[in-house]
Amino acid sequence: MSTVLPGERVPAQHVNLKLGPGLLQVNNASGARTTPSVISTRAGTLNHSTNGSKWWIESNSRRYVPAAQEAVIGVIAQKQGEGFRVDIGSAHSANLDGLAFEGATKRNKPNLKVGSLVYARVSLAHKDMEPELECFDAQTRKAEGFGELKGGFLVRCSLKMCRQLLDPNHFLLPLLGSVFPLEIAVGLNGRVWINSPDAKHIIAITQAIEAADPDSRGLDEGAIRTLLGDLDRK
Repeated sequence: MSTVLPGERVPAQHVNLKLGPGLLQVNNASGARTTPSVISTRAGTLNHSTNGSKWWIESNSRRYVPAAQEAVIGVIAQKQGEGFRVDIGSAHSANLDGLAFEGATKRNKPNLKVGSLVYARVSLAHKDMEPELECFDAQTRKAEGFGELKGGFLVRCSLKMCRQLLDPNHFLLPLLGSVFPLEIAVGLNGRVWINSPDAKHIIAITQAIEAADPDSRGLDEGAIRTLLGDLDRK
């Protein structure tokens, strides 16, 4: 990991390169040749996946900047025409087509109400266009967990916390799953949806996520275990 500044060139290269938040691919003209390069658009820490296919910049930004292929949790803000306007916590609302669901047809579309939660994938993200969402996997066109999130509770946390929750090496989700029966959906836009049969468990899971958030108390595994033990005795 290294710290980069806006406008700095980044050594991101891969056959299936995917750029996350804070990075932009530009074309540099050199004589008759045009060569692509990647530059940073914000200050922060440069990160990449284990195989180097995905690169992004981690910063303490509170506002989500949409990036293609990322999973997000949105709130239906408005019905419009054949689709919906969705609040995903970014500068602009996202568009979600009524047909962008598994098995949806013009006669059989989801009946989402204003305020409903959806787990979606960013299908289009461009600085000059409003983001677009899909509620299915692009390759299989199956839901694969995307779609309306019914019941449960929405937790808001830092963008960094969401990325940590999706890291298979992070302690929190395996720990919570070993203690409580739960369903969880993590959006990279600073939102986590949780559900459990017992309301007491939902409260405990929420407090654990908030306590482990680096932008909050940043508690480690031992401290979270103690916290959960204290909550269980109440």
